[in-house]
Amino acid sequence: MRIRPAAPAELPALQDVERAAGAPFRDLGMREIAEDDPPALDVLERYQRCGRCWVAADEEDGRPLAYLIAEPVDGALHVEQVSVHPDAARRGMGRALLAHAAHRAREEGLTALTLTTFADVPWNAPYYARLGFRTLGEDELTPGLRRIRAEESAHGLDHWPRVSMRLELPRGETAFGSPAR
Repeated sequence: MRIRPAAPAELPALQDVERAAGAPFRDLGMREIAEDDPPALDVLERYQRCGRCWVAADEEDGRPLAYLIAEPVDGALHVEQVSVHPDAARRGMGRALLAHAAHRAREEGLTALTLTTFADVPWNAPYYARLGFRTLGEDELTPGLRRIRAEESAHGLDHWPRVSMRLELPRGETAFGSPAR
């Protein structure tokens, strides 16, 4: 796998990754999430043009198997979406994308990664907690995270328990506590 910026022509493939990554939610009784539309092409294009859309690409054919989009929010890099195609799951692609985002965040002088996610979905909050993210209390939410949570609520995502999470990015370390290179 190789982490690299997404190419403009690959954006429809990212939508395909998103659709496939949503399918397992059906087994958890979250049909609405499984059937939710992926980010629109113009949204993906905005992240891509800003240099905040990365893919984990297949080593052999270069095809995107996973992607991450992010934007700065209140001094942190907020992970808007990270999705891995189920056929490529459990190969460390999500973790590698998050580590790449953390590296880029540090280069930009940002101090943390943030995200919002489902509290009880095994590959959501419990996974991020294993990577070192901590769940934020309501009193810890920044104005930007409050705005994001309100948008998610308006979209119906609060039908299932959600949390906001944060991973501090200490200087001199790469993501998830390994020494810097």
